[in-house]
Amino acid sequence: MIDLQAPIIPWVGMGNVKLYSHISEFFSIIEQQCEKPVSIGNFLIRYEINNSIDLWFNVLNGKLFKITALKNYTGKLFDVIYIGMPIDRALEIEPSFEYDDFEEIYCSPKGIYIETDPIENTVIWISVYIKEIDNEDFDIGNW
Repeated sequence: MIDLQAPIIPWVGMGNVKLYSHISEFFSIIEQQCEKPVSIGNFLIRYEINNSIDLWFNVLNGKLFKITALKNYTGKLFDVIYIGMPIDRALEIEPSFEYDDFEEIYCSPKGIYIETDPIENTVIWISVYIKEIDNEDFDIGNW
């Protein structure tokens, strides 16, 4: 069961969902709470669960490589950063974030991505991911 108030933990997971978990563990949640998966390239797929979290899987190895907290997720990163928070405040709390102009997100070497609303300047989603995401053989599931 997904806990929408659970802490967001870099390199580990959120909502009591752990990175590296196999897609088969989420069969009933996906079947009951996801409208339609979204393919990203040839070997990656994303499931949105009730506007609360996105589950990102590699279809070649079936493993969860990224989890994204969405609008309905109320758990916090580092016990203080949350969805809807002003980005300036989040950057004061965690100075490791750097803005990526190409991706238009804030990235931290601690295993976190944050996307912001460009008009409101607030956090709209927080992602945690696996350490192997930048490896050359990531897409083919060698992790």
